[in-house]
Amino acid sequence: MVCAALGLGLLSCQKPKGESPHAQARAVTVVTVGMRRIEGGLTASGLLVPREDTAVFPQVTGYRVAKVLADEGSLVKAGQPLAELDDTLLRAQLAQQIALAAQQHSLADRADAEAARVKGLDTEGLLSEEQIQARRFAAATARAQAKAQDAAVQDIKTREALMVVRAPSDGLVIERTIRLGDMSAAAMATPWFRIAKDGQIELEADVSEDTLDKLRPGDAADVTLADGDKVTGRIRLVSPRVDANTKLGKVRITLPVRADVRSGGYAEANFVSLSHAALAIPAAAVRYDAEGASVMAVGADGRLARVPVTTGQRGGGFVELLNGPPAGTRVVAKAGAMFTPGDLVQIAPDGAPPR
Repeated sequence: MVCAALGLGLLSCQKPKGESPHAQARAVTVVTVGMRRIEGGLTASGLLVPREDTAVFPQVTGYRVAKVLADEGSLVKAGQPLAELDDTLLRAQLAQQIALAAQQHSLADRADAEAARVKGLDTEGLLSEEQIQARRFAAATARAQAKAQDAAVQDIKTREALMVVRAPSDGLVIERTIRLGDMSAAAMATPWFRIAKDGQIELEADVSEDTLDKLRPGDAADVTLADGDKVTGRIRLVSPRVDANTKLGKVRITLPVRADVRSGGYAEANFVSLSHAALAIPAAAVRYDAEGASVMAVGADGRLARVPVTTGQRGGGFVELLNGPPAGTRVVAKAGAMFTPGDLVQIAPDGAPPR
C-alpha cells in the first residue's frame, strides 16, 4: 500500500503531457533600445549666495548704538534706517560750534567795518600805509576764520546725519551682528548688517572644466533645493577661470526671489539646455553587479542573454548607452528581476504584470 501511495505521488508531480517549454516561460515586461532625448544631461551642486552681498558699517566711530531698526529677514528700501547711534554728545558739540561761528561772524563784520572806514585814504596822509594794510588784513583774517567756523558746523552736521545707519540699496537683510549698547569702532572687521541686494539669491555651482564650454548665459536650469522643492533658474554667469587645484569652474544661476531660497543653503542644478538625442533605455533596465553594468536582452527564441553596457548621461528617467545592444533590441524593463542568462521568457502584453 505504501508503494502504491508513493507511486501515485510521483505521478502527480510529473508535468502534464503535451505542455511546451514556452507555456512554462515567465512573462516579462520589456523595453526597446532606441533613440530618446536625454533631458538635462548634467547636474552640478553648490551653495546659494547673494548676487550682490552688501556689507554695512557705521561711518562714525566712538558712539553707542541707541536703536536697532532692522533684523535678519527684513526687506528694506534704499535709505531706510537700520540703526541709530546715541547723538547726545554730538548735538551738544553742534550747539557749541554754532555759537562759536556766530561769534566769529560778528568779529568779521566788525573788522570789515573798520577796513571800510579807511577805504580811499591811501594817499590822504591821515593814516600810515601800515595802519591801513593792518585793518584790511585783520578784516580778511576775521572773514576766513568765520568761514572755518562755518565749515566746522557743517562737519558736525554731516556726522549728525551719519548717526543713522541706512540701507545702501533695496534688499533683504541676511545678517545682523549689532546689539543695543555696542560701540562703533574705527577698524571693524565684521559688518553690522549684510544685505542681499534686491533680495536676489543665486546658486553658485561647481562645474568641471570640460563642461563649462557647453554652458551659455541665459540657458535654463532646474534647481532642486535642500527640501526637495524645485525652481527654474537661468545661467547668469559662466566663470572664465578654472581652479588650478580642483579643475572646477563656477556657474552663477539666477533664481526667483522666494522665502525658501536662503543664502548659505545647498542646491543642485540640472542643466536642461544640454538635452540631446541618444541611444537610450529606461535607467531601471540597467543592472549593476560585480562584472559591471549590463542589460538582459530577449533573443528571438525567447532566451535571455546578458549584454554588457557602458552608460553615459542620465536625465528624465533614461540613461544613455555609449556601448551596448543595437537599436531595436528588447531588454527586460526591471533590472532587479531574478533572471539569469539562458532563462526562457515570454513578453507580457501591454499593461499585464510580469510573473
